Amino acid sequence: MSGPDDLGRHLGSLAPIAAAGRRAAVITDFDGTLAAIVEDPGAARPVPGAREALARAASVFGTVAVVSGRPLSFLARHLGDIEGVVLVGIYGLERWVDGSPVEVPAADPWRPVVSVVADRLAAVAPDGVEVERKGLAVTVHWRRRPDQAARMAEAVAVEGERSGLVSHPGRATLELRPPIDVDKGTVVGELVAGAGAACFFGDDLGDLPAFAALDRVALDEGIPVAKVVAADAECPPEVVALADVLVDGPAGAVRALDGMAAAAAAPAG
Repeated sequence: MSGPDDLGRHLGSLAPIAAAGRRAAVITDFDGTLAAIVEDPGAARPVPGAREALARAASVFGTVAVVSGRPLSFLARHLGDIEGVVLVGIYGLERWVDGSPVEVPAADPWRPVVSVVADRLAAVAPDGVEVERKGLAVTVHWRRRPDQAARMAEAVAVEGERSGLVSHPGRATLELRPPIDVDKGTVVGELVAGAGAACFFGDDLGDLPAFAALDRVALDEGIPVAKVVAADAECPPEVVALADVLVDGPAGAVRALDGMAAAAAAPAG
């Protein structure tokens, strides 16, 4: 495993990805990876250089994508339209197709269920606990009120049992999503199909299926893969343990993307 920001000195485990050029798939999470984790989830923004790094990556790699738990509308608003970059929202439940947002058909019947559950959670959430409405999912954030973690976890569990929505943990969050077999792992599996090399940048528990998908591709297809973790002090240890490359938070992830793109663009020999 490469240490934090070793990429500033050498490409290490990412060299085979860069060498694959147009045959490579480069995929990244958003929160905690391209954007710093902040107390107010609505205030999250890409770190300086993130959009430019994605654009440079898209100019040399065959597939470049941002796969996030955020709604497409949020990603589009804060990343914008970057040529060659695929945006996938709510863990794969919605994505851009030919310039328009498209959602997984099985998700739409759950939209009113999610709305009702969001209303009920908002009604019991104390000051400082954010109930983020995503249309096809609802996330409860207690970063500003860690003393309310147990209370809100119980409320989410009750609503999950009552509604049929499935709970997914994250950093100081719990999210309820429809019981549909779609996650970052299924999306990554689709995006890397036929690629000659692939990597995924992540930082949280929701990224574990993406890393598992890379492991399956490496085993089944025999292609080089790299699991890149944008680590900070609260990054879950089970995520850090899977890393082939550790970088120093979102700023390190941007430097890694830039380094890979520069290596891919460099003349051979």
